[in-house]
Parts: sequence; C-alpha cells; structure tokens
Amino acid sequence: MFKRLILLIALSVLVAAPLQAQHEDGDGRLYWWNDRVFYEIFVRSFYDSDSDGVGDLRGVIEKLDYLNDGDPNTTTDLGITGIWLMPINESVSYHGYDVTNYNQIEQDYGNLDDMRDLIREAHARGIAVIIDLVINHTSEQHPWFIASAANDPAYDDWYIWADENPRFGGPNNETVWHPRGDRFYYGFFWSGMPDLNLQNPVVRDELYAISREWLTDIGVDGFRLDAVKHFVEEGENQENTPSTLAWMADYNDYIDSISADALTVGEVYDSDYLSSQYVPEQVDLVFDFDFAVAILTTVNQNRPDAMRSITTRVADLYPFGQYATFITNHDQERVMSELRGNIDEAKMAASLLLTAPGVPFIYYGEEIGMSGRKPDENIRTPFRWDESPGGGFTQSDNLWQPLSDDDMSVSVSAQTTVEDSLLSHYRILIHLRTQHSALARGTITVLEVEGSRNIYAFMRETADETILVVLNLDDEPVTDYVLTLPDMQVNMTELLFGEGDLITLADGSGVYTPFQTLPAYSTFLIQLRGN
Repeated sequence: MFKRLILLIALSVLVAAPLQAQHEDGDGRLYWWNDRVFYEIFVRSFYDSDSDGVGDLRGVIEKLDYLNDGDPNTTTDLGITGIWLMPINESVSYHGYDVTNYNQIEQDYGNLDDMRDLIREAHARGIAVIIDLVINHTSEQHPWFIASAANDPAYDDWYIWADENPRFGGPNNETVWHPRGDRFYYGFFWSGMPDLNLQNPVVRDELYAISREWLTDIGVDGFRLDAVKHFVEEGENQENTPSTLAWMADYNDYIDSISADALTVGEVYDSDYLSSQYVPEQVDLVFDFDFAVAILTTVNQNRPDAMRSITTRVADLYPFGQYATFITNHDQERVMSELRGNIDEAKMAASLLLTAPGVPFIYYGEEIGMSGRKPDENIRTPFRWDESPGGGFTQSDNLWQPLSDDDMSVSVSAQTTVEDSLLSHYRILIHLRTQHSALARGTITVLEVEGSRNIYAFMRETADETILVVLNLDDEPVTDYVLTLPDMQVNMTELLFGEGDLITLADGSGVYTPFQTLPAYSTFLIQLRGN
C-alpha cells in the first residue's frame, strides 16, 4: 500500500504558489490559506546554523527542504505549505513576546536580510510565511514605555496610566495594575509587559505603519496576532469588548487595503462561541481551542463523541472553513505528554487534525513525538533532528535549553525511513491533504455507525471528489460494524491510506462495511468519487 501511495504522491503532489487568489467553491467561499497546512516554528529551537547553541533564521532556511523541498518528484519532505514564526522581533526574553523593537530582528536570530532570504526561499518551495505580531503590549524596556514612564508628553498616552490604583484585578483576579513612580500602569500579563493604549490614534498609526512595513518591505504573507481578546479594555470589562471588536475590524480593513491576500490569524484563547465572533470582520481565522480539546478528548476516551459534537458546532459558528485547527501549541503541554507517550494515539490525533475541515497548524516536533510539560521552556525545547548529543540541532555544547527528555527514537533521522513511524504518518497525510481537494476544502458529513461506539466515520466532499474517512479509535480490532452513507454517486472504491482488503462499494448502496476487520488505532481514507 505505501509503495503505491508513494508513487501516487510522486506523480501528483501539489507545489502551491506562495499565495493564491480566493476562489468560489460549490461549498462556500474559500481562500489561498484553505489549501495549506501550517507549521509553527520557535526559531530559537529549530536549527542553529552558527553553532552558538541558539536557533536562527539561517537555520530555518537550511531546514526548509525538510518542510517542503519544492520538488513534486520527492516524498521525503513533510509537505508543509505554510509556516508561522513565533516572535522574531528584538526582545529581552527568550520567547520574544515582550518586544523592544518591532522593526528589527532579534539579534540572536539574525537580521532583516536573513528574513528576506527566508521568505524568498520559502516562497520558492511553495511555502507561505506568517509571523507573530505582538501588539497588545510591549516590553517595559521598550523605548516607548521608558519615555511614557518618564512623563515624556510625546509618549505619555501610549500606555494605560492611572494616578491612583484602580484596585481591580483581571478576569481571574490577576494583578493587572502595577506601580511605577507615583502612578500605576495596566499590564494584563505581568508588570514586564505593559499594555499599549490602542485607542490612542498615534499608537494605532504607528502599529499600522509597522504592519505595512512587514507586508510590503519585508514580504511576509500575514500575521498571527497574539492575545487579541485583550486588545481594548472597557474599565473592568477586559476581554472580548465591543471596543476590541471595533478596533480589530478597522485594523483588518487596513491590512486588506495594503494586501488583499494577507492572512490574519487571531489568538482568542476562549470558547469558540466567543472566538468565532471575530471571523471574518476582525480576522480571517481564529484558532479554535475547543477543537483542540475535542481531538485530545476523543483520543483519550477512544470514542468519537467529542469530535462529532465539535464538528457540528464549528460548522454553525464560522463561515465555511474559516477557522484554524491544531492539537497543542507553544503554551500547552505537548501532545505526546498529554497522551502518555502512546504513539498509536498520537497517530490518531494527527489523523483527526489532518482529515478535518479548517486550516491545520502543527507545532514543531509534534510530528516526531517530542514530549514536554510545563514550565514553558520545557515545551519549547530544541528540535531533535538526529540521535547525536546535540540532537542535530547544534554543534555547540552549550544549548540554550536542554533537549527534551525523549529516547533516541524521537528524531527525524530515526523515523524518516520507517514506514509506520509517526513522522511517516504525518508526512503521508499532509501530502494527501494537499493533493485532494476534498480533504482541504470539502464539506464534512459525519456518518452513523452501527455495531461499535469506537468508530468515527465521515465523508469529505467537493463537487469533484468524495473521500470516506474511517477511524477506529479503539485499542482493539473492531468487527461487525456498518456505516450508513447518504445517497451518492460512486465511481470508484480506491484506498488512499491504510492497509487491508478493501470491499468495493456498490453505487447507490446506503450501507457499507469497507473492511471485515478494522485494526486497533487504524486510519483509512477511501476515495469513492473523483479522478
């Protein structure tokens, strides 16, 4: 099966252009990002090109071929068609979420010429590049805040000040007011990250200019916007305020006026009943955190109830396909730790992510099973390229952070040629999603299953193609099950993913048992209609 699939990929893998115009599909209005699979990169931990123990932009360039080599005749790349770089601006911290200069690259990572080279090389391989833009707050060491704290009249109103302590906390009673001199300033996350006063038109215009420079002068394809729900406070109402929605709508209009194809992805760390209100007027996509919870719940419980529920909900809440999906990210304990090191369950989580609607994002290292539990440094450790002492990340003995506490099998080199490895699982599913329009932008119909509570089955469909996805979430084989299919036309029964003796589906049949037995933790993709 895998040899035939590799041939299929070699013949037909899509090398996407960096940007594509929006297109009309029979199932709704879709855009270039709907055909993409994104990969979240923490530059400090990805690859160290100059052997100083810290990852850098040149390191990302050197490893682009791992993500996508741009050659449709190869199958050894991951197939990624978009990358999100965590903060790359100058900062005082290792993570970069407290910016000191929005117009420059963090010195540990390189310079603007390196960034331009990265974008050019990524685009040559069909990879779009978006960057983290942190505009809710700055570092307390940013020159703007230093001037504002010193009562410089040019910057006095760039942050949120009070002459007396307002004496209210955050939504969870966090300390949000911090003393400086004889005044108090607002900083939601902590005293080292004072919030900008986004309602000051001078601040707004400065942030507009910064965004324009990154889009037009540097050439990024869009932004991941951090902490969107905290942008504009209304007294003690500090999350998802009407003022935040209004500000973001104006900002998104401005971005569209600069580049109609620019992607904005909002981090609204909240229920999707709240996060969905930002799409499409405020941002193009939001990360759906409830969807991520549903993936892990489904895998941990070995039952599809959570996925069935969330699939219906997101279809009702968002414009068709306009939400970002993921399993875990840089703020959460790694999926392999959440699944207690179970590789089979990690494969099931990947299957749920990469066969579902929405725009999938993969956190670096997820595809090889890197583990990590908080504190945050331990979920952002250097990527494990090989089994050497430095993990292939660096030649230095002085890594900025030790490698994750994983065995030698958790590396690219250990998994890349192993057909049933976690890396191979991700690689093949990503390539299939890129090749098959039904997986990237088709509607979803969740099917009724009789005989087992552990099977999750659904169809992804466009005007030209239908793919049936069948997942056995159980740790035991399943027999005596039946799928109920809607009325449909069938012109083939082609196995795209999985191994087994596939039973042909008769055209017009309403019930279907594609295999006599579904092995434990198995994933099957079956093309029922298409070329």
